Amino acid sequence: MCVARLHSTILAVASTYFDERTAVKLSRTLNTGPVMNCCGLITPDKEPVPLKSIDVELEVRDHVATVVSTLNYENKEDKPLEAVFVFPLPGDAAVCHFIAKIGQTEIVAEVKEKQQAREEYDDALSSGQQAFLLEESDQSPDIFSLSVGSLPPGESASIRLEYVTELAVQADDGLRFCLPAVLNPRYQPQGSEAASVQVTSVPASLVPYSLSFSARVSSPHPITKVESSCSLDPLQYLNTEQTQAMVRLAAGHKFDRDVELLIYYKDAHQPTAVVEAGQASAKPGTLMGDPVVMVSLYPEFPKAVMSTVASCGEFVFLLDRSGSMDCPSNNSKQEETRIGNARDTLLLLLKSLPMGCYFNIYSFGSTYESIFPKSVEYSETTMEEALKKVEKMDANLGGTEILEPLKHIYSQSCIPNQPRQIFVFTDGEVGNTKEILDLVKKNSGSHRCFSFGIGEGASSALINGLAKEGGGHAQFITGNDRMQTKVMQSLRFALQPAVENISVTWDLPKGVSVTVLSPPITTIFQGQRSLVYAQLTGQSSEASEGSVTVKYSLAGHLSQNQLHFSLKPAEETGLAVHRLGARTLIRSLEMEKGEDGGKPDDEVKKTVVDLSVQSGVSSAYTAFIAVNKGNNETIQGPLVRRNVPVPMMMMMRCCAMPAPRLNLAQCAFSSYQCAMSDEFDDETDDEGIVENYQAAVVPKQPRRDPLLQLVSLQKASGCWLLDPALAAALGKTSEEVEKPKPASVNKDVWATVLALIWLHGFNTDAKEEWEFLAMKAVSWLRAQNAPSVKECVEAGNALLGCTVQKDMLGF
Repeated sequence: MCVARLHSTILAVASTYFDERTAVKLSRTLNTGPVMNCCGLITPDKEPVPLKSIDVELEVRDHVATVVSTLNYENKEDKPLEAVFVFPLPGDAAVCHFIAKIGQTEIVAEVKEKQQAREEYDDALSSGQQAFLLEESDQSPDIFSLSVGSLPPGESASIRLEYVTELAVQADDGLRFCLPAVLNPRYQPQGSEAASVQVTSVPASLVPYSLSFSARVSSPHPITKVESSCSLDPLQYLNTEQTQAMVRLAAGHKFDRDVELLIYYKDAHQPTAVVEAGQASAKPGTLMGDPVVMVSLYPEFPKAVMSTVASCGEFVFLLDRSGSMDCPSNNSKQEETRIGNARDTLLLLLKSLPMGCYFNIYSFGSTYESIFPKSVEYSETTMEEALKKVEKMDANLGGTEILEPLKHIYSQSCIPNQPRQIFVFTDGEVGNTKEILDLVKKNSGSHRCFSFGIGEGASSALINGLAKEGGGHAQFITGNDRMQTKVMQSLRFALQPAVENISVTWDLPKGVSVTVLSPPITTIFQGQRSLVYAQLTGQSSEASEGSVTVKYSLAGHLSQNQLHFSLKPAEETGLAVHRLGARTLIRSLEMEKGEDGGKPDDEVKKTVVDLSVQSGVSSAYTAFIAVNKGNNETIQGPLVRRNVPVPMMMMMRCCAMPAPRLNLAQCAFSSYQCAMSDEFDDETDDEGIVENYQAAVVPKQPRRDPLLQLVSLQKASGCWLLDPALAAALGKTSEEVEKPKPASVNKDVWATVLALIWLHGFNTDAKEEWEFLAMKAVSWLRAQNAPSVKECVEAGNALLGCTVQKDMLGF
């Protein structure tokens, strides 16, 4: 039987009899193995790609990264080309340099108002000149479009693109750098005013150009380690102090994931200030002509305050249930889906909430729904009702329309004395990022927002922007990261006391004034960095010192942190600090509203354009334009457009967009048939294919994580019940668990002590995940005035084979 006909029949049947999730799994199964290697696909239209390679050099200085990407093009066709490449960059990057090189001719691009730059580019192409245009997407600041125009037959060109970005501090103190590679199609909500970003994508394993990547790291503090989700060559230290190091991607790296580096310094939490001299050619009194200081602050809260955990709050969980959430969490564990991980994480969160708080769970796709009409008080009844509904949640709601559920949440009145905390889980494939962030900023006074970007290709502009505008914290979950660990780290921040009345004051030498470029600090978390950029105007001796003081109210007490710094400019910083300061000010201005409550007015736009041109940093209203005016030969012939593809996760086109079941199956079959048609003939053995079909329709259920199995049995109050389910979770029979119980001890007390011993004895590596629910258990035990706790611990250790001490449990 013909393989194509067999699979066509299978998919047709699946589209009729099975739901969307099963069809997606089937399509994924039918597109594995030899399918991906046979087609030689270059673009979806099988067109040649003029982009041949990308070389990336990263230089990290303490908390700032400078990235230089060189894109090498070659036209092997017999007609002139226009190559258009839509690709991701970090959402907070300041693109500051753009050079095109053709042969021996080097053309430095200029920053100009966007429409003017587009017109100059079009005029150049129409007159037969070579031109290059780099512009930021109107919808999202983490998507850029690079147009290489009039590349003659046989000609080569290289584009050198440079940007600077801050490194975000993770909850484990690592500094995160991400080179986005994957750009999944962004879902554009129906009725949105903005035009959708047109992305040409291919499965990551079929990207037709190569990537090389190297990083050089330097810091005042020793570099303890550098980790990555990608394979790296061994870290090479460049000096004996281990303050400089080099690392590269290992040979054979596949362009199938974002390149993420986690950099760890010794004593990384020391407050610092870097003063950068102004540009010699710029006029004093302007941003680029004056020195700029970047201050990194790490406020330390009093231990007495940090030992307490909030016992109140309104916790609103907003879960993405769009089709793409059914994709694998990572490449190595195909059976673990994003939505499955999110369900497990919600289980852990609900078990960890404090008694007396309020909560609700929203989920969204093309539409949205909530478990309760409004937030309800946390109790055993409401928790169990929520968990039953969470267990049934699937990635079956279509697109990724997050705006409407956010509007609904904000429309509900806050509960008195219950601070609202919103947790957003999404793979971030949205096209209306700026509209969403505007809404969060508008409502920033009523809540804190904690955001989680799930999987490759999540929009950094969206995830970081939600946390920044919502006064919370952002986390990215990629590769082999455990979602539960990162989410519980953010819950720790959410349960910290809210910091209020934040002020920043400067003490500078006479004759020196300060203009703060950063927006006001609106949130502070223990151990988390706050960055402030400021322009210093006036004259002072290099031996002069200044200071900056952050004051705030914490749990009713006035606190402050002060940092003294030298005004002597640092050496070899280039203009990275100036450009980051300019980027910060530009982003703040872009978020301002006009008098009608809409987009910024013309005066603000003009300010942004002037600042962008002056600093050489891109913005929403400007673009980089380079025209080869030295080339006297007019390029002849009609110009052919070639869209350069970007990698996307496997089958993302099928599962990311909302579609009726039949269309989904047709989409899966179309992609599958393209790859299969040249690889197999009618003689191929069909038995393995039928087995694959059966595996897709009736997938094997992975065994539940033992930790989550135990967690699922805990009651809202914090206790466990002595029953067969607990015995099974502990790996024992009911008789083995009940027999050693001290006679004077209540069954639930005994069960709870056993659960605590098991957590401390076998899951110390996951302590961040279960720490809060263990605290609830200890509080419950104390409330029982339970006798013979020491005897319980000794008997529990003997039963489980542990050596956990009573004080380790928190008694």
